[in-house]
Amino acid sequence: MRRVVIPSAALSLAAMVLFAVGPARAGGVEYLVPENGDNVIGSLATTVATREDTLLDIGQRHGVGYEEIIAANPGVDPWLPGEGTEILIPSRFILPDAPREGVVVNLPEHRLYYYPPTKKGERQVVRTYPISTGKMDWKTPLGVTRVVSKQKKPNWYPPASVLAEHEAKGDPLPKVVPPGPDNPLGEHVLRLALPGGAYLIHGTNRPAGVGMQVTHGCIRMFPENIAELYELVPVNTKVNLIDQPSKIGWLRGTMYIERHALLEGGNDPGPGEYGMLQASIAAVADGRPVEVDWQAVSHAFTLQNGVPAPVSYPKEKRRGVTAASSVDR
Repeated sequence: MRRVVIPSAALSLAAMVLFAVGPARAGGVEYLVPENGDNVIGSLATTVATREDTLLDIGQRHGVGYEEIIAANPGVDPWLPGEGTEILIPSRFILPDAPREGVVVNLPEHRLYYYPPTKKGERQVVRTYPISTGKMDWKTPLGVTRVVSKQKKPNWYPPASVLAEHEAKGDPLPKVVPPGPDNPLGEHVLRLALPGGAYLIHGTNRPAGVGMQVTHGCIRMFPENIAELYELVPVNTKVNLIDQPSKIGWLRGTMYIERHALLEGGNDPGPGEYGMLQASIAAVADGRPVEVDWQAVSHAFTLQNGVPAPVSYPKEKRRGVTAASSVDR
């Protein structure tokens, strides 16, 4: 387990991006939750692709899912990025606007956050992992639920709807799939208290799909991540399933915006969504000694690359490098 401590001293723009080429890591990273009211955690990183790499390989090595790594590297071929290509690792996050307890799943972000119980005198921490969510016709439900049971090496009992879908494709499934390489649940399952009892947080035998909107409603994780989460999360842990494509954050006096693409098949809020975001930003900035860089806000909203972008500057003076230019790639 690796804990990341965010330094309190201000960082220059250059220091916001850490250059790292490292081995594959199992599990997630544990961050200390800021105590000063900030809610931006982690640091951006870059790595260099080898000849054999795909973006999916790079993403899994760094705890990042498919949509995240693709969105952060527009124009890079996901299957053949090319030897020597510099790849941005989107490993900085704004904490979701939700109670910091138990499991929080932000569906459009394709990411899960886990806040373990905090003992007296200890700092609160959070762990975060990439996930897959329900595809357009098989939505992952929203709302607050809990973990009702846990199981290792589970059997998979395909629901009737999935059996019918495969039958229609000429690819019939058995009624029971035992543990092993053909079991799409992987080796660890957390069952949620949702209607029907068919919604799970589980592993996979196809890790390349993690980080996409591709499941039948379940939450799918890399095998190494669910193995870790399984041991951390007790039965009855609260699970909050939310839909926040735009998040607003603060880090050392600077406002950040993190924007993700809307879920396919979700409710499109329409052209008024940007106006609502502007109103939220204005309310959050009210009383702070900052000016909002609305050009940077518009850029982040349109780019929707999932990377927190600075969108404010001190009232007393404008920085030489605008917030908008700092997120161009």
